[in-house]
Amino acid sequence: MTTSPVRVLLCDDHAVVRAGLLALLGSAPDIEVAGEAGTGEEAVALAAKLEPDVVLMDLQLGAGMDGVEATRRIAPTGVRVLVLTTYDTDADITRAIEAGATGYLLKAERPDELFAAIHAAAQGRTTLSPPVASRVMARMRSPQPTLTDRELDILGQLAHGLGNRDIAKALFISEATVKTHLGRIYDKLGVDTRAGAVAVAKERRLLP
Repeated sequence: MTTSPVRVLLCDDHAVVRAGLLALLGSAPDIEVAGEAGTGEEAVALAAKLEPDVVLMDLQLGAGMDGVEATRRIAPTGVRVLVLTTYDTDADITRAIEAGATGYLLKAERPDELFAAIHAAAQGRTTLSPPVASRVMARMRSPQPTLTDRELDILGQLAHGLGNRDIAKALFISEATVKTHLGRIYDKLGVDTRAGAVAVAKERRLLP
Protein backbone atom coordinates (compact mmCIF):
# COMPACT_ATOMS: atom_id res chain seq x y z
CA MET A 1 0.00 0.00 0.00
CA THR A 2 1.44 3.37 -1.05
CA THR A 3 0.67 6.72 0.54
CA SER A 4 0.45 10.05 -1.23
CA PRO A 5 3.51 12.28 -0.93
CA VAL A 6 3.35 15.33 1.31
CA ARG A 7 2.69 18.38 -0.87
CA VAL A 8 4.87 21.34 0.10
CA LEU A 9 4.79 25.02 -0.81
CA LEU A 10 8.16 26.78 -0.48
CA CYS A 11 8.30 30.40 0.62
CA ASP A 12 11.68 32.17 0.67
CA ASP A 13 12.66 35.50 -0.84
CA HIS A 14 16.01 34.18 -2.08
CA ALA A 15 15.76 32.38 -5.42
CA VAL A 16 19.00 30.50 -4.80
CA VAL A 17 17.68 29.16 -1.49
CA ARG A 18 14.42 28.09 -3.12
CA ALA A 19 16.36 26.32 -5.87
CA GLY A 20 18.44 24.49 -3.28
CA LEU A 21 15.36 23.44 -1.33
CA LEU A 22 13.63 22.38 -4.54
CA ALA A 23 16.55 20.10 -5.39
CA LEU A 24 16.80 18.78 -1.85
CA LEU A 25 13.10 18.00 -1.48
CA GLY A 26 13.10 16.51 -4.96
CA SER A 27 15.41 13.79 -3.61
CA ALA A 28 12.75 12.67 -1.11
CA PRO A 29 10.32 10.25 -2.78
CA ASP A 30 7.56 10.96 -0.26
CA ILE A 31 7.64 14.76 -0.60
CA GLU A 32 6.34 16.76 -3.57
CA VAL A 33 6.90 20.49 -4.10
CA ALA A 34 3.54 21.93 -5.15
CA GLY A 35 4.81 25.47 -5.71
CA GLU A 36 7.16 28.21 -4.60
CA ALA A 37 6.70 31.81 -3.46
CA GLY A 38 9.13 34.67 -3.04
CA THR A 39 6.93 36.93 -0.90
CA GLY A 40 4.45 36.59 1.94
CA GLU A 41 1.65 37.80 -0.32
CA GLU A 42 2.46 35.11 -2.89
CA ALA A 43 2.57 32.45 -0.18
CA VAL A 44 -0.89 33.37 1.09
CA ALA A 45 -2.34 33.37 -2.43
CA LEU A 46 -0.68 30.11 -3.48
CA ALA A 47 -1.61 28.35 -0.22
CA ALA A 48 -5.26 29.14 -0.96
CA LYS A 49 -4.95 28.10 -4.60
CA LEU A 50 -2.81 24.97 -4.31
CA GLU A 51 -3.96 23.76 -0.86
CA PRO A 52 -0.61 22.13 0.03
CA ASP A 53 -0.19 19.98 3.12
CA VAL A 54 2.68 22.12 4.44
CA VAL A 55 4.07 25.57 3.75
CA LEU A 56 7.83 25.80 4.37
CA MET A 57 8.03 29.42 5.52
CA ASP A 58 10.99 31.75 5.93
CA LEU A 59 10.46 34.63 8.38
CA GLN A 60 12.33 37.52 6.74
CA LEU A 61 10.89 38.12 3.29
CA GLY A 62 12.13 41.59 2.40
CA ALA A 63 9.62 44.35 1.75
CA GLY A 64 5.94 43.66 2.27
CA MET A 65 4.35 40.92 4.34
CA ASP A 66 6.78 38.98 6.53
CA GLY A 67 6.65 35.27 7.28
CA VAL A 68 4.88 35.74 10.60
CA GLU A 69 1.99 37.67 9.05
CA ALA A 70 1.78 35.16 6.19
CA THR A 71 1.65 32.35 8.75
CA ARG A 72 -1.09 34.16 10.66
CA ARG A 73 -3.20 34.25 7.48
CA ILE A 74 -2.48 30.73 6.29
CA ALA A 75 -2.72 28.74 9.54
CA PRO A 76 -6.49 29.24 10.08
CA THR A 77 -7.19 27.62 6.69
CA GLY A 78 -5.89 24.27 7.97
CA VAL A 79 -2.67 24.31 5.94
CA ARG A 80 0.26 23.55 8.23
CA VAL A 81 3.09 26.07 8.37
CA LEU A 82 6.63 24.93 9.18
CA VAL A 83 9.03 27.81 9.74
CA LEU A 84 12.47 27.30 8.20
CA THR A 85 14.76 30.19 9.05
CA THR A 86 18.19 31.28 10.25
CA TYR A 87 16.65 33.41 13.03
CA ASP A 88 16.21 31.97 16.52
CA THR A 89 15.66 35.00 18.76
CA ASP A 90 13.00 34.71 21.46
CA ALA A 91 10.92 37.33 19.67
CA ASP A 92 10.97 35.49 16.32
CA ILE A 93 10.10 32.17 17.91
CA THR A 94 7.29 33.62 20.01
CA ARG A 95 5.77 35.56 17.12
CA ALA A 96 5.84 32.56 14.77
CA ILE A 97 4.31 30.14 17.25
CA GLU A 98 1.64 32.62 18.32
CA ALA A 99 0.82 33.17 14.64
CA GLY A 100 0.02 29.45 14.32
CA ALA A 101 3.21 27.82 13.06
CA THR A 102 3.18 24.05 13.57
CA GLY A 103 6.96 23.83 13.82
CA TYR A 104 10.10 25.96 13.87
CA LEU A 105 13.25 24.66 12.20
CA LEU A 106 16.63 26.27 11.63
CA LYS A 107 18.29 26.11 8.22
CA ALA A 108 21.34 24.53 9.83
CA GLU A 109 19.45 21.26 10.39
CA ARG A 110 20.37 18.13 8.43
CA PRO A 111 18.23 17.15 5.40
CA ASP A 112 16.81 14.06 7.11
CA GLU A 113 15.65 16.23 10.03
CA LEU A 114 13.95 18.60 7.59
CA PHE A 115 12.18 15.70 5.88
CA ALA A 116 11.01 14.32 9.24
CA ALA A 117 9.78 17.76 10.31
CA ILE A 118 7.78 18.16 7.11
CA HIS A 119 6.05 14.83 7.67
CA ALA A 120 5.43 15.69 11.31
CA ALA A 121 3.93 19.05 10.32
CA ALA A 122 1.66 17.38 7.76
CA GLN A 123 0.31 15.21 10.59
CA GLY A 124 -0.16 18.22 12.86
CA ARG A 125 2.75 17.34 15.14
CA THR A 126 5.12 20.00 16.41
CA THR A 127 8.82 19.90 15.60
CA LEU A 128 11.32 22.37 17.04
CA SER A 129 15.04 22.53 16.36
CA PRO A 130 16.94 21.67 19.59
CA PRO A 131 18.18 25.26 20.12
CA VAL A 132 14.65 26.55 19.62
CA ALA A 133 13.18 23.97 21.99
CA SER A 134 15.74 24.97 24.62
CA ARG A 135 14.81 28.64 24.31
CA VAL A 136 11.09 27.86 24.54
CA MET A 137 11.59 25.75 27.66
CA ALA A 138 13.78 28.41 29.26
CA ARG A 139 11.11 31.05 28.67
CA MET A 140 8.42 28.80 30.14
CA ARG A 141 10.49 28.11 33.25
CA SER A 142 11.44 31.70 33.97
CA PRO A 143 8.99 34.53 34.64
CA GLN A 144 8.74 37.29 32.05
CA PRO A 145 10.79 40.31 33.15
CA THR A 146 8.68 43.39 33.71
CA LEU A 147 9.45 46.80 32.26
CA THR A 148 9.81 49.86 34.47
CA ASP A 149 7.53 52.87 33.98
CA ARG A 150 10.37 54.74 32.28
CA GLU A 151 11.04 51.81 29.94
CA LEU A 152 7.35 51.71 29.06
CA ASP A 153 7.47 55.46 28.35
CA ILE A 154 10.38 54.96 25.97
CA LEU A 155 8.67 51.97 24.36
CA GLY A 156 5.62 54.14 23.72
CA GLN A 157 7.80 56.74 22.01
CA LEU A 158 9.41 53.99 19.92
CA ALA A 159 5.99 52.88 18.76
CA HIS A 160 5.40 56.41 17.46
CA GLY A 161 8.56 56.18 15.39
CA LEU A 162 10.67 58.64 17.37
CA GLY A 163 14.46 58.49 17.25
CA ASN A 164 16.70 58.64 20.32
CA ARG A 165 17.14 62.41 20.16
CA ASP A 166 13.39 63.08 19.95
CA ILE A 167 12.68 60.59 22.73
CA ALA A 168 15.23 62.34 24.93
CA LYS A 169 13.58 65.72 24.27
CA ALA A 170 10.07 64.37 24.86
CA LEU A 171 10.99 62.75 28.19
CA PHE A 172 13.50 65.42 29.32
CA ILE A 173 16.38 62.96 29.61
CA SER A 174 19.72 62.58 27.84
CA GLU A 175 20.29 60.51 24.71
CA ALA A 176 22.75 58.38 26.68
CA THR A 177 19.98 57.56 29.16
CA VAL A 178 17.66 56.66 26.29
CA LYS A 179 20.29 54.27 24.87
CA THR A 180 20.77 52.66 28.29
CA HIS A 181 17.04 52.07 28.68
CA LEU A 182 16.79 50.74 25.12
CA GLY A 183 19.46 48.16 25.88
CA ARG A 184 17.51 46.98 28.91
CA ILE A 185 14.26 46.89 26.95
CA TYR A 186 15.88 44.76 24.23
CA ASP A 187 17.27 42.35 26.84
CA LYS A 188 13.93 41.99 28.63
CA LEU A 189 11.94 41.46 25.43
CA GLY A 190 14.53 39.18 23.82
CA VAL A 191 14.97 41.35 20.73
CA ASP A 192 17.78 43.28 19.08
CA THR A 193 15.95 45.88 16.99
CA ARG A 194 13.53 48.76 17.58
CA ALA A 195 10.93 47.16 15.31
CA GLY A 196 11.25 43.87 17.20
CA ALA A 197 10.73 45.62 20.52
CA VAL A 198 7.57 47.32 19.29
CA ALA A 199 6.23 44.08 17.77
CA VAL A 200 6.75 42.07 20.97
CA ALA A 201 5.34 44.90 23.10
CA LYS A 202 2.17 44.92 21.01
CA GLU A 203 1.81 41.15 21.25
CA ARG A 204 2.20 41.28 25.05
CA ARG A 205 -0.18 44.24 25.21
CA LEU A 206 2.43 46.45 26.83
CA LEU A 207 1.38 49.40 24.70
CA PRO A 208 -1.91 51.30 24.99
